Amino acid sequence: MKAIVLKKYTIRDIAKMAGVSPTTISKIMNKTGSISQETTEKVLKIIKETGYYPTYSAQSLASNKSNLIGIIVDGEYNVDFTHPFFNHVLNSFKNHIGTIGYDFMFFSNEKFTGEYLERCRHYKVDGCLIISGDNKDEGCIQLDQSEIPVVGVDMELSGSNSRYVMTDNRLLAEKVVQHAYLHNISSIGFIGGNQDSYITELRESGFRHAIDRYGLKLKEEWIVYGDFFDRSGYECMKQILDCDEYPELIFAASDLMALGAMAAVKERNLSIPEDIRIVGCDDIEASRFSSPTLSTVKQDKEKIGLLAAYLLSDLIEEKKTARSILVDPILVVRGSG
Repeated sequence: MKAIVLKKYTIRDIAKMAGVSPTTISKIMNKTGSISQETTEKVLKIIKETGYYPTYSAQSLASNKSNLIGIIVDGEYNVDFTHPFFNHVLNSFKNHIGTIGYDFMFFSNEKFTGEYLERCRHYKVDGCLIISGDNKDEGCIQLDQSEIPVVGVDMELSGSNSRYVMTDNRLLAEKVVQHAYLHNISSIGFIGGNQDSYITELRESGFRHAIDRYGLKLKEEWIVYGDFFDRSGYECMKQILDCDEYPELIFAASDLMALGAMAAVKERNLSIPEDIRIVGCDDIEASRFSSPTLSTVKQDKEKIGLLAAYLLSDLIEEKKTARSILVDPILVVRGSG
């Protein structure tokens, strides 16, 4: 018996049979645009008779879109995704951008840090997400000022096709200082991330402003800088404890540094929170299981990823969007302070 070979129709085939353009076929299938009832019925009849189903490439051809999002992880937080905050935000973004109908690809590679714009154009991405814990490198600056829709997380962008989402970092630091004031704590220190980091700058600015506002004691030797990871928090805390006197409370600009600081305090046979209190930032999973449990300022990682996804989608669709979105932090008081 001779095998029956079924013809695989393309969007161009359907368009030719209906006497319309591939774009019209796409609009009818996606229920967008103003297509006459007569044309719509004709096209749907042909689709039913042929059993046509649009492929990814056909949808891209008809809409002149790739449905592809580029993801760049820039700065000291590299593509190992070793920091839980960025890992969670990225997972949230990927989940939500996927439900909207986009695929994604990573452009983060040390060999190509200065060629982000060139690579985005080469792959014809519809838009790009940049996640960064540090200042922008030259490649990100070029992308920010380009024609490609870009959304940044934890970095301020200024291009006409760029938007950004971040936690209100000044308010975040102020919440910690206010917490200290309301609990009759008179002195407070700060362990920041990389000193030239934009996020460290925002948190330290909010911290200093709140210190002045609430009249708490601060010595410059109580302000030290790490790199947002636990080992640096440990070393910074030892440096503060070596001072002639140390503050009643330490605000660490990440939970990982706060956990490292707690280890240094315990090493000196001091008690938390009796001898010194410690408050972190991020509300990572480990903060719930430390001993004592870590007080922290929660960044809504799920919400940041969600907002970044929908903001980028709206930007690609040329809808009116906010220039930036600041997400309110939430103070979570636990055993450490």
